[in-house]
Amino acid sequence: MSLNNIVFRDITFSHDAAPTDLFSHLSVYFSRGFTGIIGPNGAGKTTLLQLASGFLTPDDGVIESSADAVYCAQRTDEQPDELLQLLDETTSTAFALRARLGINWDFSDRWQSLSHGERKRAQIGCALWRDPPVLAIDEPTNHIDRTARDILLAALRDFSGVALIVSHDRDLLDKLCHQCLWIDPPGATLFQGGYTEASEHRAALRGEARRSRRKAVLNRDKVRREAIKRREQMEKAQYGRSKRGISSKDHDAKEKIDRARLTDSGANKRLRQLDGHLSRAEEAVAGARVSREFEVGIWLPGSISRRDTLFKLPSGEIALGADRVLFHPDLLMQPQQRIAVTGNNGMGKSTLIAHILQHINVPEAHLTLMPQELSASLSTTILEEVKSLPSEALGLLMNIVSRLGSRPARLLESELPSPGEIRKLLLALGMARLPHLLVLDEPTNHLDLPSVEALENALSECPCGMLLVSHDQRFLDSLVDETWHLAEDDQRNVKLTVRPH
Repeated sequence: MSLNNIVFRDITFSHDAAPTDLFSHLSVYFSRGFTGIIGPNGAGKTTLLQLASGFLTPDDGVIESSADAVYCAQRTDEQPDELLQLLDETTSTAFALRARLGINWDFSDRWQSLSHGERKRAQIGCALWRDPPVLAIDEPTNHIDRTARDILLAALRDFSGVALIVSHDRDLLDKLCHQCLWIDPPGATLFQGGYTEASEHRAALRGEARRSRRKAVLNRDKVRREAIKRREQMEKAQYGRSKRGISSKDHDAKEKIDRARLTDSGANKRLRQLDGHLSRAEEAVAGARVSREFEVGIWLPGSISRRDTLFKLPSGEIALGADRVLFHPDLLMQPQQRIAVTGNNGMGKSTLIAHILQHINVPEAHLTLMPQELSASLSTTILEEVKSLPSEALGLLMNIVSRLGSRPARLLESELPSPGEIRKLLLALGMARLPHLLVLDEPTNHLDLPSVEALENALSECPCGMLLVSHDQRFLDSLVDETWHLAEDDQRNVKLTVRPH
């Protein structure tokens, strides 16, 4: 086949533990260039990438794709197999790629101490260095700073093959993609354009579907009322035309009833016709399907600490390793304050958070902490603990998860939840603790777009203190009142600057 496309032909797929198909008879054509894969967490976006790149095999149907497809995963736990080769390569292409993405010669030796942003750049660099005909890339902007994001966007634009991309970065999808596939299990719909244009097309299509269904329902109800009315009229007429009580010698009366019953046979025929119309109207309603939109948006039941401060640090310095130091002024956080921690990858944001956590004035029971990344093994452990909760506590958690746009039943059926789903689950667990302080490190990573908006709305109404580490400026702009920015000085040390937002 041509290497300029990927074709799904009547694909059906389900995970081993799932009672229903994730995809059923899915057919779609992916041409050269970038296609955005859109849908809620748990809808099958990552599964579709793995099917396209050959990591998974469909239960039924055929996928025409390249054997040289490269899949770039969400998680950055493991060092890419090609990293050492990329670092040792002496060609001008390798030099240019390493320089462009800031991949340093010691990345392999320092993998465990690299920030997740640095790992993500290395992961994507290895994928691009292979220059495959097909690239499937999952959340490429997770963890990376704004400068690195712009560099990454330029590098991806140079990719000339067939690319499928999952991302919660609306701007990235608009600038890269010529079409978007919207997943709504067990099917999916392909729309032209980037995220904004595809969203408009989808909204128009859903509006037309709702209008068609409303029209079908009104017609069905009209036919149903007419059928009921005709049947009641016939039953009343038949009761009045009974020969019971008529004298056996009253032949005229009996003849009139016989003529009326003959007329009734025509009414019966019309009633049968109405029943046929009603059956077809019911089928029209059933066929006018509008996919369910899950209600999103939650209120976080946070409480306010009665203490004067959540933490207080005198000015000082924090060791960052490699003879680098983070210098900070006096730091103070009050009970309802909302603070953003910003800065490029490698500036020590996560190190600063870890240092602050050693000095907080908040009971552990009222602290909600979301780390930047969760390993697959820890994700599985958290899910198993949740499944074992009493029904009432489990119901509360699943309600919050549902309000963040995921389907609780699908989550509980899974053996390994997606990174987005486990973050929602971790947040739900934290919300049930009535937090005095939320410490969220890159909270929008791995979340689908409706979930990001739901989280943003929920946090805007939460009364407790918030310390947010994020590269998502739009997210921060709507929430915080102060920013702590980390930037490198001339000696490669890092200085923290406090400024109102």
